[in-house]
Amino acid sequence: MKTLEQAGMPMEGMARLIRSHEVSTDFLDSPLYERFSALSPLTFQELSAKTGIPVELLMVVREAVGSATPQPNDLVREDELDVVPFLEISVAEGVNPNSTERLLRVMGDSLRRVAESQAEWWQNEIALPLLLRGVKAGDLGNATQEIGEQLNPKYQQAFLAIQHAQEARAWTANILSGIEMAITQAGLYNRQDRPPAMCFFDITGYTRLTQERGDAAAAELATTFSRMVQRTSSQYAGRAVKWLGDGVMFYFADPGPGVVAALEMLEGAADAGLPPAHVGLHAGPVLFQEGDYFGQTVNLAARIADYARPGEVLVSQAVVDAAAGTPTSFTEIGPVELKGVAEATRLHVARRG
Repeated sequence: MKTLEQAGMPMEGMARLIRSHEVSTDFLDSPLYERFSALSPLTFQELSAKTGIPVELLMVVREAVGSATPQPNDLVREDELDVVPFLEISVAEGVNPNSTERLLRVMGDSLRRVAESQAEWWQNEIALPLLLRGVKAGDLGNATQEIGEQLNPKYQQAFLAIQHAQEARAWTANILSGIEMAITQAGLYNRQDRPPAMCFFDITGYTRLTQERGDAAAAELATTFSRMVQRTSSQYAGRAVKWLGDGVMFYFADPGPGVVAALEMLEGAADAGLPPAHVGLHAGPVLFQEGDYFGQTVNLAARIADYARPGEVLVSQAVVDAAAGTPTSFTEIGPVELKGVAEATRLHVARRG
């Protein structure tokens, strides 16, 4: 077991606090607490010279977990050394350091949220019930040690299973995107007068809002929202494909009715007391795999939704071209540079009438 001092924690004040409150620390000997990493003998600058990894990229590893920005002469933690082989290969293969930095920061922020949710779950569902049953706070660590040692391997197993499933989904998207590009280059796509449309309906802060209103109110709000979008989309030959945090991805067989459905769902969300939604639609060929849709049409629809402002339905030119005869109007906002899209995209604001 690494000491708190090795892990960089202030020992004198911590020890005084423990003594004054008669806190038992036997539980710290559990393998669970190997998460607290010791400092290595290497500084970031020395590690950079040894591996050829830019020192700025090495320091991002610490920033990615939410720690204070280090200095080049600060010592590297032992757990941070485990990231180095990945960075070495990335640098050797000529990967853009800015792209690797973004990956590290996204990884760190996402896992921070997972870790905080895990800690909150533990506190509310394991620790608090013991306190309510009379276990002293100072004995809580020892009281939860056995269940923690039982749960942790199963939690890690569940975590990896979900991570691998997410990777499989993302890798499938890459594979199918490559297939789509090959089919396009071979001229095997047939242009459709009314291709299907993909729609992303996002409500900024929806997850936070449901959490703030408490479990019962959150469940009722989620149920109301789910029923509303399912009912509205089905009325217009569409269906909700999957839920994505603060939003939903839809498939519509016909772009025109898809726009009408999006406008109705926007109004329905406001009537339900939800924050303003923003919606993006794009029409074109899609690839279908195991109940999900992939391809450039899906990716562009997501980018359009990201660009849309609260209370706005934005659509591509392809949607406008396929939406003739529907009770909607469109106002072009001009070619727009979208993140991750090579060429400027003509976008239109959709309205009723």
